[in-house]
Amino acid sequence: MSTLTGKNIVVIGGSRGVGRRVVQAGLESGARVLAVARNEGSLRQLSEACPGVEVLALDASDEQAPANVFGVVRPDILVLCAGAFPPVAPLHELDWKTFAVNWEADVKIAFHFCKAALSGPLSPGATVILISSGAAVGGSPISGGYAGAKRTQMFIANYSQKESDRRGLGVRFIALAPRIMPDTELGKHAIAGYSHYLGIPEADFIQGMGPAPSAAGVASAVIELSMNQDRSKGSAFVVSGAGLEVIP
Repeated sequence: MSTLTGKNIVVIGGSRGVGRRVVQAGLESGARVLAVARNEGSLRQLSEACPGVEVLALDASDEQAPANVFGVVRPDILVLCAGAFPPVAPLHELDWKTFAVNWEADVKIAFHFCKAALSGPLSPGATVILISSGAAVGGSPISGGYAGAKRTQMFIANYSQKESDRRGLGVRFIALAPRIMPDTELGKHAIAGYSHYLGIPEADFIQGMGPAPSAAGVASAVIELSMNQDRSKGSAFVVSGAGLEVIP
């Protein structure tokens, strides 16, 4: 029996990276899946590669995006993967606009969709999973405001959970903080930037990272947590090649 048959999964940022893997995993689990992304061409490619997926093109950082998305599919599982590529330069080489790019994308998306999940609200038992970053825990000194933005996503998930509990909504909010994933565009972007900054080969930087997660592994964690409603297991997790680790 498919594990998520009858469930609706909405993946914001579903056309690439972890989001694309979550789309695939959701379909394989029997769910109805809506992939949301800005680029229509990428969504067409996704539709061709993943028969059965539904797609919607929009700017997820727009204030009206949640209403537009929930008007198409009301999610049982909402996964927020979308965001901007961070800069790769030390602080003194950045201007404010470049420094703040992830605040204007990643944080806005988390804010608008978590607010909508609480205000709607989503149905009791629904799960909202925010894909943050290991940078939110350890920092990332050559990526501008990226680490702070990803940490703020974790705060938003935490604040939203407290409000859901206070109001008895029964909606669960989870933050995942994957370490650098070498098999994603973002991971390759980070590895290239750091290896250049440190003056070492990319292979040496990767070796020094320790066990690295894959996009497929993070997607599997999303599905696992979506099916597990045990709050005692935590609401924020680092994801490495060794699996999930609760963030206290």
